[in-house]
Amino acid sequence: MAIDLTKIDYFTEEGSVDTVNSRTSADTDARMAEVWSALVKHLHAFAKEVDLKQGEWEAGIDFLTRTGQMCDENRQEFILLSDVAGLSMLTDAINNRELVGATESTVLGPFHVAGAPELPMGSNISLDGKGDSCLFDGRVVDRDGNPIEGARLDVWCDNADGYYDVQQPDIQPKWNNRGIFTTGADGKYSFKGAKPVSYPIPYDGPVGQLLKKLGRHPNRPAHMHYILSAPGYKTLCTHTFVDDDVYLKSDAVFGVKASLVAHFEKTPDGETDWHSPFDFVMVPA
Repeated sequence: MAIDLTKIDYFTEEGSVDTVNSRTSADTDARMAEVWSALVKHLHAFAKEVDLKQGEWEAGIDFLTRTGQMCDENRQEFILLSDVAGLSMLTDAINNRELVGATESTVLGPFHVAGAPELPMGSNISLDGKGDSCLFDGRVVDRDGNPIEGARLDVWCDNADGYYDVQQPDIQPKWNNRGIFTTGADGKYSFKGAKPVSYPIPYDGPVGQLLKKLGRHPNRPAHMHYILSAPGYKTLCTHTFVDDDVYLKSDAVFGVKASLVAHFEKTPDGETDWHSPFDFVMVPA
């Protein structure tokens, strides 16, 4: 039987979106079909809006290829790309709309490492001893101010030179500036560590080249990372930021929120050089 050529849905510029999306099988997972359809729609609209040139398309493919080639177990260049494009923070905002009254969340970042050591409360996570020392303490509570027992705080930060341990495996001790602490019945936490410093995100790869072309700096304001989890509560991924950092208003990954800017007080007569108190509020899962 001859094919009726008039009934074939040929690809055209005008009908590109419908032609591509019509090929999705009817038994495709509904959410998968929804996301793919919207992605095709907006990608095609972008190409048409900017009148995408062949050479530009090829450069884009090359950029994405090199981005993938930079990824390994210690570095995630695609997360970095998502971060500098604001997509990480947008996704975080969309997924935490309901957290009214809780500590605000922010980006995970590319340097979290699972399996950090469980440490006694009050321990020092700075294994290289570099930089100014700081006491971090406070409480983990619910929205009514009641202490949360058994809350785990997975914490990590850069060292005084602005590098995470996984960036310098031959220089820094393993698990430098990392640890996990679990609250008791009073909900209190405390640990000592190096006062974080501002640092540039890795900019020796495709994402760094992109920032240079856009006239943007690669720097993040100084911050301490936290992932808080507790039975019956929604896991919280957040930072606390050093309150006098020069990059608070221009964080390369848009992660700063006013409520997360923490006070760092100089303590000349204290056990550490600095003290940063901060209370975390969690909400039911």
